[in-house]
Amino acid sequence: MDKRLFLLDAMALIFRAYYALIRSPRITSQGKNTNAQFGFTNALLELINNRKPSHMAVCFDTHAPTERHTDFAEYKANRQDAPEDLILAIPDIKRIIRGFNIPVMEFDGYEADDVIGTLSQQAAAAGYEVFMVTPDKDYGQLVSDMIRIYKPGYQGGDIEIMGPAEVCAKWNIKDVSQVIDVLGLMGDAVDNIPGIAGVGEKTAAKLLAEHGSLENILAAADNIKGALGEKIRNGRESAILSKKLATIITNVPVAFHEEDFKLKDWDKDALREVFGELEFRTFAKRVLGEEIPLASGKTQVPQGVQTDLFGNVVATTVAETVIIQEEATDVLPADRNIRNTPHRYESVEGLDAIQALVKKLDTAPEICFDTETTNIDANDAELVGLSFSIQPGEAWYVPCPPDQTATKLILAQFAALFSDPSKTWVGQNIKYDLLVLKWYGIEITGNLFDTMLAHYVIEPEGKRSMDLLSAKYLGYEPVPIEELIGKKGKTQGNMRDVELEKIKEYAAEDADITLQLKHKFTPLLKTLEVQKVFDKVENPLVKVLTDMEFEGIKVDTGFLIDYSKELEREAKTSEEKVYQQAGVRFNLASPRQLGEVLFEKLKIDPKAKKTKTGQYATGEDVLTKLAMQNPIVDDILAFRELTKLKSTYVDALPLMINRKTGRVHTSYAQAVAVTGRLSSNNPNLQNIPVRTERGREIRKAFIARDNEHTILSADYSQIELRIVAAISGDPNMCEAFRLNKDIHTATAAKVYGIPESEVNKDQRRKAKSVNFGIIYGQGAFGLADNLGISRTEAKEIIDNYKKEFSGITRYMDETILFARENGYVQTLMGRKRWLRDINSSNFTVRGFAERNAINSPIQGSAADMIKIAMASLHEAIRREKLASRMVLQVHDELVFDARTDEVDRLRPLIIECMQQALPLPNGVPVIAEVGNGENWLAAH
Repeated sequence: MDKRLFLLDAMALIFRAYYALIRSPRITSQGKNTNAQFGFTNALLELINNRKPSHMAVCFDTHAPTERHTDFAEYKANRQDAPEDLILAIPDIKRIIRGFNIPVMEFDGYEADDVIGTLSQQAAAAGYEVFMVTPDKDYGQLVSDMIRIYKPGYQGGDIEIMGPAEVCAKWNIKDVSQVIDVLGLMGDAVDNIPGIAGVGEKTAAKLLAEHGSLENILAAADNIKGALGEKIRNGRESAILSKKLATIITNVPVAFHEEDFKLKDWDKDALREVFGELEFRTFAKRVLGEEIPLASGKTQVPQGVQTDLFGNVVATTVAETVIIQEEATDVLPADRNIRNTPHRYESVEGLDAIQALVKKLDTAPEICFDTETTNIDANDAELVGLSFSIQPGEAWYVPCPPDQTATKLILAQFAALFSDPSKTWVGQNIKYDLLVLKWYGIEITGNLFDTMLAHYVIEPEGKRSMDLLSAKYLGYEPVPIEELIGKKGKTQGNMRDVELEKIKEYAAEDADITLQLKHKFTPLLKTLEVQKVFDKVENPLVKVLTDMEFEGIKVDTGFLIDYSKELEREAKTSEEKVYQQAGVRFNLASPRQLGEVLFEKLKIDPKAKKTKTGQYATGEDVLTKLAMQNPIVDDILAFRELTKLKSTYVDALPLMINRKTGRVHTSYAQAVAVTGRLSSNNPNLQNIPVRTERGREIRKAFIARDNEHTILSADYSQIELRIVAAISGDPNMCEAFRLNKDIHTATAAKVYGIPESEVNKDQRRKAKSVNFGIIYGQGAFGLADNLGISRTEAKEIIDNYKKEFSGITRYMDETILFARENGYVQTLMGRKRWLRDINSSNFTVRGFAERNAINSPIQGSAADMIKIAMASLHEAIRREKLASRMVLQVHDELVFDARTDEVDRLRPLIIECMQQALPLPNGVPVIAEVGNGENWLAAH
């Protein structure tokens, strides 16, 4: 048989695989990027199936330093950090390699090049034809009649096999031994090998043609005339070192034992496990001949909708929704960019040129625009420039100087345009741009089209930066911001310092690409039937959130300072109680030490579980279950709560106060939560604790702006349960809400078969748990765990619930069936949630999708309702010319900084707008309640 050994340079191939898919990343349902694993596996299979090797090994570098690092500390020092996703992929890749029963070769103190060099020479001596699989040119020094470089194809290119003739031709040398002489002379920027300053590849080849080797060149340096001779003489030591660094070692203490490297039958169980975890359905079918569940990395489109290579809809025949499998060939990097795509981007300076631009823009019904600023925080940013586009391939950039008076003069030229109600303004995350302009006194009057929000309703899951959307929908790679201001971190520059030509190209491209995305998304909104939720829910909210973020809210720093001291005292007290009960002092903040005290010293749970790292699990869920067994647990939980409240909220809030306004300006993310809910950060209002008394106290810090204002809080009453009743049409639950009964008491009466007047607190508590739990897939085990009751009792409660509220059970069953047939569920407003795993054969994966199918229409409808209410209220406050302002939104609650003399006018306005935002079917009433006080807690 043929004796063909393939030695793979693992990291070189992994990097290639990762970056080949960088613009169309494969993300699992757990959010894991599998670009590197996917690309490497594809390359491995290509070699095995098409090249028919008899023997194979994959060689890795290790983290241990090598002799090269000892000789030259800067060796490879200029390489950028590997992406985290790539680093995390390596263990998976090694599992895949071992699953194919291929040896993984690595040896501390040596690089993969050295291991491959050693093995290739041993195998060649044993009569093997050796192929070194790598894109690395340095391997040319190892090539012989029996050893070749196998360079895989890249981005559709052909493979390249290089023997001595090909290597010599590439380097313009006579013998492959001269490869290291070339590298010694010219250096290698990739590995930070210095070479001789000023000597390039052509000069190196010419010198070697005349002198034969680096050593001969250095010996003849005194006879080489001119500047070149001086460079060689000055670079002598560097050249000698560089040649040594470039020389691949061929005496690594590894041995080529034929049987160890022979390809064997695959370990299908191991491959099945890793392919399942990585959701490699295609590979499982190709390698194992079996299906694994569909999961992430798949694109859902309506059947009959044709798409191009980038997933763009090119036909609009809509039938039922199906899941389309993404094969390896479906994942393509963007192949267009600013350098190979025709465009006309112009910078516009001077009032005459700006006025001429305004006239051009005024002829267009829709204008795409973007701002360039000095800060990602719109409330703390200065305008650097504006870009505009009204047709693909064309855009203008208007630079704005540091002088704010001059910038305001420039903006004044656009004032009439911005205030034209007939215009539609297009942007990507346009709220940011509106907020920047608002600080300059500019407000946009016309309609908006946010491409980020359009994509959000089209595809609620995943990332949606402009760069990613451009690659996916346009096959175009925009100029990365890092090219202008560098990588994120302390050394990152400022857009103000970027030269005009560069910033013009970058900024104008942003407007151009965003306009092209708008043209892609407009038909998709109709095709996927999400136009209504985009027009009625998401788009109108942009201006509302802009104004809320601009307003901010006042924070009582004096209260926070005092409360911080109080929390610190209480935390210290709880900590000392723990030490007294434990009989030993230890680091209470260390989960490892805490676990050892609880489970080894105190032995409070003989069945204590350990984490993957080998330490005891001490999470809140674990400790809460143990609280009844030992009073020390209550003190531990109290310590954790107190220290978290202090560090995460009480001490952090004063640091978020804006220096210009003296107020906290939270930033709302409108396109993150797949259910449609808003999220926020700096501060994250959604996470401010409300379940404990200590947590609720933090709300006291949010106060009215002055003595003439009061905080007013409005929230929906049991809105998600009302939505459950309305969309399920369950007669018993709908009647309870129509009669304004306490829903949990009414539920308990039905479940226990007793009059409502006889329901006790414990029965109501259990009914409440069922009401909220059952729609999120809670079964008897979960209910028993939650309530501290037996599984038998929990099952009986659930069975009675399902019998008395059969409409809810029917809703759950019908919703899952609809999702299986259509691939999605939707809210009352038509917001869709695509469920890729709803037909999975994996029970766990499918169960997760089924729970999402049931609760997404409920949570999503609640989110839609409050968003509609916010837009309605925003308009009503303006219409009534009130000075009061809506300043916060948290889940089902709205907070207002209200003038005290407007409260009586504002209160009914709020109730009306909230209750009429989204009328529920089956006569289920929507109830909103309003309170006011000196701070948020008092108002709630």
